[in-house]
Amino acid sequence: MDERTQNLIAECKRQEESCLYTSTKIYEWLKSLRWWRVMFVVVPIFLGGLATWPLLAKQTDLQWLTGVCALLAGLMPAVYKALDMDVSLDTLTKSAHQFKILQDRFRQAWQVTALGDFDEFKSEFAALMDRMDAARANSLTAPERFFKKAHKKIGDGHYDFSVDLQKKTDNTTV
Repeated sequence: MDERTQNLIAECKRQEESCLYTSTKIYEWLKSLRWWRVMFVVVPIFLGGLATWPLLAKQTDLQWLTGVCALLAGLMPAVYKALDMDVSLDTLTKSAHQFKILQDRFRQAWQVTALGDFDEFKSEFAALMDRMDAARANSLTAPERFFKKAHKKIGDGHYDFSVDLQKKTDNTTV
């Protein structure tokens, strides 16, 4: 295999790894955002229902509870919006999906396409980089803690495929 092909394979591997980290980071961010959305959107609906429930509203001993429920039901959505936590979950989901697909395509390019004609491999790489540029156009910047979670998850082997682990074992025993 010539040096150009080896260099392009190395770049495909870098892009594959970048896509793995980016998609995992976004998935971790999504899990957190979904939880916070329930807390700041669904819980106030429940609290509003409690505040207006006749059984509680007519109890003079529990008027403070209905007042607190009403206050929280009104404040929580405003706090959610003020903290700018109303990120589009659909946009994040689509972006994570795009990076996961690109991860697979870069892996296929360096493991399969690279074995053929160099010009075909180079053309495939260029097309993948165009798709990568489009995926990056959203400029989604997850908080650093989600990168750290993704790094740990990947390091712990959550995204290792058994076929790859078997291949490593086969190569060391031969």
